[in-house]
Amino acid sequence: MKEFYGDEYLLESETAKKIYAKIKDLPIIDYHCHLDERAIKDDKKFENIGELWLSGDHYKWRAMRLCGVEEKYITGEAVYKEKFLKFAEILPLLCGNPVYMWAQMELKQIFGINKPLNKDTAEEIWEEANETLKTLSVQGLLKKFKVEYIATTDDPYSDLQNHGDINGVKVRPTFRADARFKEGVKKAELEKRLDYFAEKGCKIADYGFDFIDEADENLAWLIENCYKRKMILQLHFGTYRNVNSAAYGQCGKDSGFDIMRGAIDTDKLAKILDRENARLGGLPKIVVYPLNDYDLRALGALTGAFPQVKLGAAWWFNDTVNGIKRQLETAAEYSALGTQYGMLTDSRSFSSYVRFDFYRRILSSFIGERVKNGEYDENAAIALARKIAYENIKAALFEKQN
Repeated sequence: MKEFYGDEYLLESETAKKIYAKIKDLPIIDYHCHLDERAIKDDKKFENIGELWLSGDHYKWRAMRLCGVEEKYITGEAVYKEKFLKFAEILPLLCGNPVYMWAQMELKQIFGINKPLNKDTAEEIWEEANETLKTLSVQGLLKKFKVEYIATTDDPYSDLQNHGDINGVKVRPTFRADARFKEGVKKAELEKRLDYFAEKGCKIADYGFDFIDEADENLAWLIENCYKRKMILQLHFGTYRNVNSAAYGQCGKDSGFDIMRGAIDTDKLAKILDRENARLGGLPKIVVYPLNDYDLRALGALTGAFPQVKLGAAWWFNDTVNGIKRQLETAAEYSALGTQYGMLTDSRSFSSYVRFDFYRRILSSFIGERVKNGEYDENAAIALARKIAYENIKAALFEKQN
């Protein structure tokens, strides 16, 4: 039996261990997240582990609801210690769920605690973790995880005064205009704001939508303006938001009541890309994130027709051991694995950077398995893993597009 969250966790072969040893300490580029840039600039300190873990993490909130916890202990009026104790009580029910895995990884990597969290250990872990937090701030967490670059998600009218180079971390905005599109803000005004974002170091625009609409003028506008400014365009689609209207009324958005839609008509995306490619004479770098990974193979094939398009990391509900494996397998079989951009957090929690280690372990095992089976060159394996885990996204952000 392997050690509980020991050094060999998720590493399935000796080759995987060798690969992981060479990529585990690479810097982190988090090119899509929802972190609060003011908390970074102000170097926020957390009063306790309950605040760090449960103040905005809808993954944990959703898991608690699934296990029957009352809402007052999730987003309600209970104090953080009460919320933490409830979370600890239900955690053993989450065998195989990434929330369990991430919680144990966070305890080990942030607090040096390598024991199962449950109702019997909760009080002790509460005290130990809070002692660590007395001397650990947001900037300290970022340094611990070797975070080099953070791309937050920002409304076009954000003043961006809290972005910049902060204690060794490049904190840059991402242009996310979904809400402004719905309001009907004029495109000329949005172009001015996009230019302002570019002046502030923005290299990425993001667009989230439910369905692919061939007549989507907003998507066409983003493709054109990202192409002109050599920005990366990220597309997140297939979300059915706030399906529980009563819960939405009580808790508000981003509280864990979103689900994935069925399969998306990816033919329409192909037609949009073909039309804009012909009109503009090229496309920006585009990263696609389908929430339902049923669409992965079709999108993987799409990358062959439009090489500027890449499959995004396993996103949201797919950020699991098997979800990441499916994404890697699809990228390998239908696209080019060695051109992928690797991991991101898509998170509101500063403790989420263990997910990069989670990903790098799975990536090492994925490549290592192919070496073990005689399907891939052992001498090339480490270089390939480095490209996927770090080098490709760094090059995309800091080098000019072709």
